[in-house]
Amino acid sequence: MKRDGDRQRTFSRRALILGGAQAFLITGLAARMYYLQIVESEQYKLLADENRINMRLLSPPRGRVLDRRGVELANNQQNYRVVLVAEQTEDVAKTLDALAQIIPIDSYERAKVLREVNRRRSFVPVTVAENLTWEEFARVNVFAPDLAGIQPDIGESRAYPFGETLAHVIGYVGAVSEKDLTGDPLLELPGFRVGKSGVERTREDLLRGKAGVSRVEVNAYGRVIRELNRREGQPGGEVRLSLDAELQSHTMALLAEESAAAVVMDVHSGDILALASTPAFDPQGFNIGLTQQAWADLTSDPRNPLLNKAIAGQYPPGSTFKMIVAMAALDAGVVSPEQKVFCSGHVELGNQRFHCWKRTGHGNVSLVDAIEQSCDVYFYDIAKRVGIDRIAETARQFGLGTATGIEIPAEAQGLIPTRAWKLARIGESWQQGETLVAGIGQGFVLTTPIQLAVMAARIANGGFAVTPRLILDEEDDPGVPAAEPERLAVGREGLELVAEGMRRVSNAPTGTAFGARITDREMALAGKTGTSQVRRISRAERDIRVLRNEELPWEERDHALFVAFAPIDAPRYALSVVVEHGGSGSRAAAPLARDIMTKVQEIERALRKPVAGGNPVQNRESG
Repeated sequence: MKRDGDRQRTFSRRALILGGAQAFLITGLAARMYYLQIVESEQYKLLADENRINMRLLSPPRGRVLDRRGVELANNQQNYRVVLVAEQTEDVAKTLDALAQIIPIDSYERAKVLREVNRRRSFVPVTVAENLTWEEFARVNVFAPDLAGIQPDIGESRAYPFGETLAHVIGYVGAVSEKDLTGDPLLELPGFRVGKSGVERTREDLLRGKAGVSRVEVNAYGRVIRELNRREGQPGGEVRLSLDAELQSHTMALLAEESAAAVVMDVHSGDILALASTPAFDPQGFNIGLTQQAWADLTSDPRNPLLNKAIAGQYPPGSTFKMIVAMAALDAGVVSPEQKVFCSGHVELGNQRFHCWKRTGHGNVSLVDAIEQSCDVYFYDIAKRVGIDRIAETARQFGLGTATGIEIPAEAQGLIPTRAWKLARIGESWQQGETLVAGIGQGFVLTTPIQLAVMAARIANGGFAVTPRLILDEEDDPGVPAAEPERLAVGREGLELVAEGMRRVSNAPTGTAFGARITDREMALAGKTGTSQVRRISRAERDIRVLRNEELPWEERDHALFVAFAPIDAPRYALSVVVEHGGSGSRAAAPLARDIMTKVQEIERALRKPVAGGNPVQNRESG
């Protein structure tokens, strides 16, 4: 009986312990359920909503680029594309293989997508294909439910209505690279593009805009069920250029067969009306992605279509530099306007002979005569007397050898040498023979087409330090300077004499560009030819004259240059033209300059609108 009692007590204790444990567990479970369902209910409700509702950034429309009259130079168009979200598919490679059965995806693009998937976070969409046709896009939409992670999408793509005509100025947009990432979440959107060159790059912050937000409801597979609400982004701002689209198109068409550059500039406001460089490239190719062959063709072309020659091409200015030497000599008092120099066809310095372009010589010439007929011997003589440092000082006043500050990347500085420069750079003393060569714009001297246009503008406007202006701010009026430019520290007499010499170059029968003159007196131009050598001519070759310039290989021919202003009575426009390996400036560059200068003045005439009574009225821009 005692044993049975002990067993009963033992059982009761065990049952009590087990019951207590069960009660403890139930109480704890109830407490946890209360905590989760009551205390933390709002938090878990929010988490559930976050699994059901996605926040998506919306890419804002990129701002437009306009010319001075409001013509669209860059805008946006619909872009049918396909994106991939890696976290929504178990095997990205297999998904791409399946998609390739519906739309073409080559091995290069496939490898690029896989690299992007590995580089980005798994929930960030990666663009697989874009700029699809409507038929291709429709096929993807039909098969999309069977392609895990694939999402058809309609976005916007950059468009360039003028194509190659403005490629070097507007630039292009391209895919975001590692160095472009700044923390802006917009840069991680699939297919987002940023400016890579030209105005697209320099005004990227303005053109980009601000992102919008879309809240969408999705199912367990990440499919969008519906959009709950949307806040559109802030479109990018507009950029207005000083360019005239009509003149730019005309200029590019004239230069189309050459490797060349041309710049047209308002001599008072500094507005750049045309900035042409040929050959060019299709900016849309960089937007949608160049093939390897297309890139190889661009980079292997000896005419260098990727280089904006108007601002980054550096050339010896040749005889277009002679006006600088003339003004330096007059200001230094080493020559007078009436003083003449005899040109026999060459001068000698030590055991070296320096030739004039005219083998028989020009005879006795004054300063204006020497500019008109481009006598080399005259400028050898006065350059030797004034010295390279004084020449360099004058050249810099007229914008040579220094970047102009135009608002697009990659502008070259050119080079105006001095004694100190050569000693520091080469470690050798300056030689007098180098001064003679510099006196005709050869040797170390290098300039860019836009610098030559600035030089011509400062001569034409009477010696004011006008600077190029490509981008017009909101408060800027086309044709009206933002501020009055400073006057250059050069003598008025020198300016008037070189301007007269330039008038005679184009309008006197003995002028080197008389054959390329504008016969309409109201539109007549004043100019200066230039021919710069790209190789040294030996004495034997000079004596026998076996080969003419056009018979040489293209890369050994002289560069052809021309600078001008018009109209001669009241200058308004300045220009420069450089034709790489074009030969003579009078034959290759001057006719192009004549046609460009005629066009810009015809455009101005067309802007003069007649009013009642027959009196012409000019708008502010053309006045």
